[in-house]
Amino acid sequence: MRAVVLVGGFGTRLRPLTNSIPKPMLPVGQLPIIERLVMNLARGGVTEVTLALGFKPEPFVEAFPSGECAGVALRYAVEPEPLDTAGAIRFAADSAGIDDTFIVVNGDVITDLDVSALVAFHREHGAEATLHLIGVPDPSAFGVVALDADGRVERFVEKPAPGTAPSNLINAGTYVLEPSVLQRIPTGQKVSIERATFPAVVADGGLFAMATDDYWLDTGRPELYLQANVDMVAGRRRHDHCDAVHELASVAADAVLVDSLVGPGAELGAGATLVRSVLLSGAVVGAGAQVTDSVVMGRIGEGADVRDSVVGADGVVAPNEHVHGERRPDPDAG
Repeated sequence: MRAVVLVGGFGTRLRPLTNSIPKPMLPVGQLPIIERLVMNLARGGVTEVTLALGFKPEPFVEAFPSGECAGVALRYAVEPEPLDTAGAIRFAADSAGIDDTFIVVNGDVITDLDVSALVAFHREHGAEATLHLIGVPDPSAFGVVALDADGRVERFVEKPAPGTAPSNLINAGTYVLEPSVLQRIPTGQKVSIERATFPAVVADGGLFAMATDDYWLDTGRPELYLQANVDMVAGRRRHDHCDAVHELASVAADAVLVDSLVGPGAELGAGATLVRSVLLSGAVVGAGAQVTDSVVMGRIGEGADVRDSVVGADGVVAPNEHVHGERRPDPDAG
């Protein structure tokens, strides 16, 4: 089974973290997001993944120099220009020579979904395309999917007013597609699979969907990226686990960690406190500093208090400074 993973976004919502590293290479539980995603695909029977990239593949090639990840062969399809989701899928599938049933995954997604079960559902229903759905408490901020009793998609309702949604099920970003779906997508054009291709498949009665209650998270925003890491160290994942402190990190004996991760090369000083936070590679937290609900790549001075913030690789918090709800450097500055 082959898969296409959409990793062409610029990671704008995660800036300033993505100023220095592509979003799919940011770590969740000490491993890159893309590696966690591919590991789950491998568990579902995927043997080859094509990364649909919007820019240079070098960071991925450097991370996986053998041309494989989690035992899965990697290919790279670099778009000559942004093609949106459907255009990127068509370009990547053509590049890889895909001519059989295949899987597509949004590169932001962290999930415990059994992909083989989604493929089985797809085949049992004779679907042209199948979506993975997840239930959310408040679907009004999402595109909601309405199904019939057989799991056939009847329509999409975009951001329904509270209380008017036909269900609480939303598109969770994993699809099983037949090659015929590719023929619906014009080559070399900017096309959205959500807004153009899927509605066309619905009109022909060929789009089905399977809902599960598996762990699922879109890591595209800082608070959700942070949550994905905290969930990993807290043992909330079915298969994936990690050490809270990387073996190449430096953590003072009297530092305090609560539901937090410390990455390779990061330093946590004497008497410092880290609560529901992540120190990425190269981060430095000075003695006596407190970091809460934050992601740090840069430097936190001694005695500083940092809360609900994101500090990128070039970000600095001065000694004894109090920072709340900030991003440093400011991604909107300049």
